[in-house]
Amino acid sequence: MPELLALDLPPGPLFVQALCSAWESGDAVLPLDPRLPGPAVERLIDALRPSRVVSPQGTQALPGGGIPTESGDALVVATSGTTGEPKGVILTADAVRASAIATSRRLAVDPEQDRWLACLPFAHIGGLSVVTRALATGTPYRIHERFDARRVEDEARSGTTMVSLVATALGRTDTSGYRVVLLGGAAPPRALPENVVITYGMTETGSGLVYDGVPLEGVEVRLGDGTLGASGEVLVRGPMLARAYRDGHDPKLSGGWLPTGDGGSFGPDGRLVVHGRMAEVIVSGAEKVWPVAVEHALSGHPGVAEVAVWKRPDPEWGERVVAWVVPTDPAAPPAMGELREAVAAQVAPWAAPKELVVVAELPRTSGGKVRRADLT
Repeated sequence: MPELLALDLPPGPLFVQALCSAWESGDAVLPLDPRLPGPAVERLIDALRPSRVVSPQGTQALPGGGIPTESGDALVVATSGTTGEPKGVILTADAVRASAIATSRRLAVDPEQDRWLACLPFAHIGGLSVVTRALATGTPYRIHERFDARRVEDEARSGTTMVSLVATALGRTDTSGYRVVLLGGAAPPRALPENVVITYGMTETGSGLVYDGVPLEGVEVRLGDGTLGASGEVLVRGPMLARAYRDGHDPKLSGGWLPTGDGGSFGPDGRLVVHGRMAEVIVSGAEKVWPVAVEHALSGHPGVAEVAVWKRPDPEWGERVVAWVVPTDPAAPPAMGELREAVAAQVAPWAAPKELVVVAELPRTSGGKVRRADLT
């Protein structure tokens, strides 16, 4: 039966060689994050049950033999959730191929002219999909073992035309030399270069499947209540969706629709607008506040270098909006009144933060997402 092989390898030629070898044998691959400490890797292996681990020292069989995969499975990717135990998302070879083709068509990728740069962790679908996309379409690619802003800039000068980044990396890099910059993970900043394409997706969708608010070819999007123009949970359907979780549970509803857990709406131009995680809505004085919208408003303030918005219990309002701010100048953080005015003018009066917490940095996942649960 097909096996699941855990790849404990840094991004690079050895990783790609092991990936291709596993696929040629009909096996699936679980990419491990080499940055994780030993106990975290052990918990991941215990939860997802690969049969063997491939490392720079060779291949090691694991006790118990692991749990087999199904024929056609290509990847098992651990979700990058901010809390709880990770789930293993199973993506088939057909799903990986469908994602690669749809993305390449939307971006008008020409293997004779274009070249991808992979510089994000392969343990996350946003980084791994750069390589799988290149392999599936025969597009040249370069791999950096880790993100380095200067090296990313140098790649553009050497002829690399496309790169995938998260918002934090984009803010540290001059990407003007690239034809296309895919931006995913955390919410995008307000001001973006013209060559940046905002992607929406998750591990269960095999990477981004909505680009700049428009679904890729073969992808359908609707809201939970099915009403165009209303707000609700975003549901997606397409050939690149996950087959199941490693525990056997199918994340899709009847008809193949995947509930994303994100709230959204369709704008006047028909493009999808994602407001944020449904579970992250702040209810203050019976009014709903989306943290992402408040973060966008605050990020435009010149005194704000980075910002995250979350909540704290409030005896009067139930929950109060709180802004955690990394100031541009630590010696002169922005004034609370200025931040409240910015949010009231751009979002709503009730969305204005009632508390300001100045911090040196924000807690983030390795994929660049803010860990709201760690904001205290």
